[in-house]
Amino acid sequence: MKLLLDTHSFLWINEDSGRLSQKVKDLCSSGEHEFYLSMASPWEMQIKNQLGKLSLAMPVEELVDKNRQDNNIQLLSIDLTHIAYLKQLPAHHKDPFDRIIIAQAIIEGLTVVTIDHAFADYSVPVIW
Repeated sequence: MKLLLDTHSFLWINEDSGRLSQKVKDLCSSGEHEFYLSMASPWEMQIKNQLGKLSLAMPVEELVDKNRQDNNIQLLSIDLTHIAYLKQLPAHHKDPFDRIIIAQAIIEGLTVVTIDHAFADYSVPVIW
């Protein structure tokens, strides 16, 4: 299965695995799935870190690079097809970072790993 981590899922995998569901822990440890991280997530983490809303153990770029190496998480670029798809999304979710993650998941055929119940309002598969 190809899984797209929401920002909080990525952070919890790294810093607070006790907040992950057992299902997500099992998916992470199975070695059978491909994990992706939208470029929207490092962008969101950097902004929140600079605003004092998020504390990180290391700089964002180091955290992402560490996970690319240690956990084989692949970065998913944001391209124009993802951005163009936003106009088709109903306004259920107001967070622009989550909206681009939803668009990417739909276009790329990925399942989103998130606890955010608002994702269920879209035609995107969600696991938690």
